[in-house]
Amino acid sequence: MPAPTKFTTYIDEHADSFIKRLAEAVAIPSVSGEGPRRKEVFRMGSWLEGQLNTLGVKTKQVDLGKHTMDGQEYQLPPAILGKIGDSPNKKTVLIYGHYDVQPANKSDGWDTDPFTLVEGDDGRLIGRGSTDDKGPIMGWLNVLEAHKALGLDLPVNLRFCFEGMEESGSEGLDDLIKSEAAKGKDGWFAGVDCVCISDNYWLNSRTPCLTYGLRGLAYFKVTVSGPARDLHSGVFGGTVFEPMTDLITVMSKLVKSDGTILVPGVAEMVPPPTKEELEMYDKLDYSIEDIEDAAGASIAVSSDKAKVLMGRMRYPSLSLHGIEGAFYGAGAKTVIPASVSGKFSIRLVPPQTPEQIEPLVQKYLEFEFGKLNTKNKMTVENLHGGKPWMADHKHWSFEAAKKATEAVYGRAPDYTREGGSIPVTLTFAESLGVNVLLLPMGRGDDGAHSTNEKLDKSNYIEGTKLLGTYLYEVGAISQNA
Repeated sequence: MPAPTKFTTYIDEHADSFIKRLAEAVAIPSVSGEGPRRKEVFRMGSWLEGQLNTLGVKTKQVDLGKHTMDGQEYQLPPAILGKIGDSPNKKTVLIYGHYDVQPANKSDGWDTDPFTLVEGDDGRLIGRGSTDDKGPIMGWLNVLEAHKALGLDLPVNLRFCFEGMEESGSEGLDDLIKSEAAKGKDGWFAGVDCVCISDNYWLNSRTPCLTYGLRGLAYFKVTVSGPARDLHSGVFGGTVFEPMTDLITVMSKLVKSDGTILVPGVAEMVPPPTKEELEMYDKLDYSIEDIEDAAGASIAVSSDKAKVLMGRMRYPSLSLHGIEGAFYGAGAKTVIPASVSGKFSIRLVPPQTPEQIEPLVQKYLEFEFGKLNTKNKMTVENLHGGKPWMADHKHWSFEAAKKATEAVYGRAPDYTREGGSIPVTLTFAESLGVNVLLLPMGRGDDGAHSTNEKLDKSNYIEGTKLLGTYLYEVGAISQNA
């Protein structure tokens, strides 16, 4: 059942006010991974709860406790749970999103202030969180506003679960979901029939998609320490074992330039693709040019489309992310750092789990470090992780999303697995025993986590229609389905 015309018309007519709502959200620098900005995550949560309340959603904030980050204890931002509608004749859809964002500073290479939403002449809405994940959350708020303003009943009952720690491992959320699920009919998620998450992207910039799989994650920090303090390279260079040298040597042993993982046992866990699976990748509307356009350079590891897609979707990957404790900035500081830490992650695919991967990484790094015969010391930490997830893409929720996509975009969606990680997908699926759908709003070139992150205005407005239309298509499905 398509959405009422007056609903989609309302979305078009109120595009400017919807962009203003997104601008207000982007203006709150809710960076969960930076201690000084943690208070802004709380401010964003309160702002979001206020929006929900204004739109008729009953909410409650749930204290998730505390955690330690970079040696300091912090209060975790609250989970914001919401509900609207309790009709026994309607299906109940749980919506998940996150209101925290990745770190961003103008000095990182942004063309504009990352926390000021800028609308370009080309229709791009540029700002941190615009596509990941504030834009999609605002899309759900826009849907609620349209129904309230038009006096329309929602076609389904809605439950909401918004968190402020997704970009930092979703700490505390799994326990909350499991706790609420264990309460049965007395829990906040009682009666949920399916879960819809809009926190991913099209493969390219032209073809909408539905996503039924995500890679998991194992995130590591390896620290090499030696002298009691930073040293002058002119005085001590050539006389001591230098932590930076050892760290770079060890990290160079993790992965090849073409992405080949060098940690023994990791890649070997994954079975090869079947012939049918290879044919599926060949059929996807995607090209090498798409990935290179999104990357901004001709740097794809292969000219084989299926190989590149599988490198993103069905195989694990290892990426080096950065080094802490080293000199960074202008000038020529000739210091030998006393302690440096390198961070890297492995994206996991079925049947891999973080618990399986950690001992392999630990053993391998200790082996490679031992070969250096250095007097420095090394420690390896597993900072956080999550299991990979796959769903049944023939489920009625996916069928509803397919019909909604055809209604809004005039074409059938691609069915994809995605390279990113949203650990809560598996927690919802396992704890609630329901299907989880990823229904993306943004495009493959949005640059989430990168500089100049954007969400195209057309995707924001048409994506809002898509979210609303999906609810109508779900509403048309029999309660017995």
